[in-house]
Amino acid sequence: MLKSKPLPCGVNGGVYRPPHSGVEMRRGDCFKHLAALGANTVDLVLTDPPYFLDGFDGDWCRRKLGKRLQHNGAIRSMPAGMKFDPRQGREFQAFFGKLSALLMRVLKPGGFFVSFSNGRLYHRMTVAAEDSGFEIRDMLAWRYEGQAKAFTQSHFVRKRAITEKEKTRILQKLDGRKTPQLKPQMEPMMLAQKPREGTFVDNWMKWEVGLIDCRVSLDGKFPGTVMAVGKEKGGRKNGHLTVKPVRLCAHLIKLLTSPGQIVLDPFMGSGTTAVAAVITGRKCVGFEIDSDYFSAAAARIGEESGKRRISQTDAVI
Repeated sequence: MLKSKPLPCGVNGGVYRPPHSGVEMRRGDCFKHLAALGANTVDLVLTDPPYFLDGFDGDWCRRKLGKRLQHNGAIRSMPAGMKFDPRQGREFQAFFGKLSALLMRVLKPGGFFVSFSNGRLYHRMTVAAEDSGFEIRDMLAWRYEGQAKAFTQSHFVRKRAITEKEKTRILQKLDGRKTPQLKPQMEPMMLAQKPREGTFVDNWMKWEVGLIDCRVSLDGKFPGTVMAVGKEKGGRKNGHLTVKPVRLCAHLIKLLTSPGQIVLDPFMGSGTTAVAAVITGRKCVGFEIDSDYFSAAAARIGEESGKRRISQTDAVI
């Protein structure tokens, strides 16, 4: 379980700006904070939003999940989140459409919007972003080794009020088959872009965004859409339920921005995007509604920024 950590020095009224880090993190609802940001001020949006599966909707928090959280931070009874309720997709699309409209305003023309997603609802994400005016450039994939989640039906068969002979017949007919859940090995990411002004060259000369740095690579080859990076383990997970690797986020930031530019994360979680921004010499502004995650992120960002001194002002936006 994630334990509340004491807030580091520099947190004032739900705002955290560690000195010389170029990071500004605010506690609270991202929709309210996004409305207060200036238009055309952000160079990249990189985020991991709620997936609207099994209680992870737009206003979820760890305390609401309560007893469903195990001691290691995992969710009990995950099959409940695998029910195919069409309302999940519709609610997620409405939520993401509202978010995309606000991000369209604050991103610079030609700026990129990268969002992680669940494979089942990826289509809802891209449609919502596209309907808000974004161009869907590509689908990226975070490649990793997951754990098999498919489960057998034997237990349910044995609980049936039928004869042992009939149970045996059914189990033989099933022949060991399991639920339709292949071993997860990738998580999709949407690569969207705010429409540019004029040509790519015109847009770059005015806004310095909209093109990629092909010198950036994870494996020494030309950067590709499939990005193989291992999951965070042990203490590096920071108690977060869906933590993303710092190395992956740093790769995306370097690929899509230039040093000193501003990365926005509306759902900071444990602060991975901000840590990656500090490591790569970018600025970051982000929001987090959950108090435990806010504390964990602030401590983590403060620790990382203490290791590095980047030559930029403390103000972000």
